Amino acid sequence: MEDLTKELLLISKGDELAFNSFMNRYSKRLYYHAFGILSKKEMAEEVLSDVFLEVWRLRKTLLEIVSMSSWLNTIVYRKSISYLRKEAKSNQEISFEELQDFAFPDMQSPIDDMLSREEIQGLNEAINSLPPKCKHVFFLAKLEQMPYAEIAQMLQISLSTVNYHIGYAMNTLKKRLVDG
Repeated sequence: MEDLTKELLLISKGDELAFNSFMNRYSKRLYYHAFGILSKKEMAEEVLSDVFLEVWRLRKTLLEIVSMSSWLNTIVYRKSISYLRKEAKSNQEISFEELQDFAFPDMQSPIDDMLSREEIQGLNEAINSLPPKCKHVFFLAKLEQMPYAEIAQMLQISLSTVNYHIGYAMNTLKKRLVDG
């Protein structure tokens, strides 16, 4: 902890070597966090660059941060969600068609091929209508098939919060798809 404080003090004074050390300390974990949200290497790398640019921009206030890990994870999460929103606006939304083999293993049957375009579009819209954090937890659990405990640890939320988000997502999807 004391080493980190010294490092942050040097960074706040503009020390680039200390900043490189800081980046080496956190980059791997932050990259995996971004990749867990975005599922694409290039996107995760871009978000990671943006995160460290933000850290450098705010270097004079780093000593005021109580929990560096939590703060960095929050920046990664927000920048990743922002990146996804930009992608969605440019018509590159996450497509259920691309992910259907991973999303619902219990649905993998010949009947999957019979899903109509309208049903696939409805499922896509239902998934994209979920709140960002709920959607993130849902994708980690159902697409990445990540254990709930691992999701809780990665996002620094409780296991019951993960369960809540999964339950909420499943109920919302069920209602949206049944009601049409």
